[in-house]
Amino acid sequence: MRRNSVLMDFNVVKYAGLAMLLLIGHGCASPASSISQAEVEDLSLLQVRDAGDTYVGSTVRWGGIVTEVENKADKTWVFLVDRALRNNEKPITDSSSDGRFIASFNGFIDPLVYKVGRPLTVVGSIEGSTVRAIGEYDYQFPIVTVRDSHLWAEPAKTRVYYPPPPYWYYDMYYYRPYPHRYPHW
Repeated sequence: MRRNSVLMDFNVVKYAGLAMLLLIGHGCASPASSISQAEVEDLSLLQVRDAGDTYVGSTVRWGGIVTEVENKADKTWVFLVDRALRNNEKPITDSSSDGRFIASFNGFIDPLVYKVGRPLTVVGSIEGSTVRAIGEYDYQFPIVTVRDSHLWAEPAKTRVYYPPPPYWYYDMYYYRPYPHRYPHW
C-alpha cells in the first residue's frame, strides 16, 4: 500500500513539473505572432524602390530602426532604416541596411513612445513612394500602409564595471580629511 502512494505522489510531481514546463514555454512564445503569421510577399526594399509603382498593393513584412516620427492631420509617418529580421521578426539592430522606408499609420502615434532608435516591425501594403531630402540628397522612400505592427523594447544599455585597483595603488594621504592633498607639519 505504501509503495502505491509513493508512485502516485511521484506521478503527481511528474505531471505538475510537465505542466510548469509547458506554461514556461508558452510564456517564451514570440510576442509578434500575428506579424509572423501574416501572408506576405518576399520583396526586398531595394526591389520595391527600384521598380517604382510595380509593387503597389503588395503586402510586405519589413522591420527597422525608427529615425523620425511625423504626425499629419489624419495619419502618422514613421521613418525607418531597414534592417534584416530574425526568426521572431525582430529587426537585427547591427545588420546592414538596404535603405529607408516610411511606415504610414492611421491616426496619431506618440513620438515619445516611438522614440528614435527603437526597433519596429510592420506588416502592410505598399502604397507608393515619396521623395524627401536626407541632408541635401533627395531620397525616394517607399511608403507602407501599416496593417499590423510590433514596437520592440528599447535595446538594453550595456553597463561596464571596472573593478577598483589593488590597495597599494592608492595614496594614503589622498583620502584623509585634510584641506589640501598632503599635510604640512
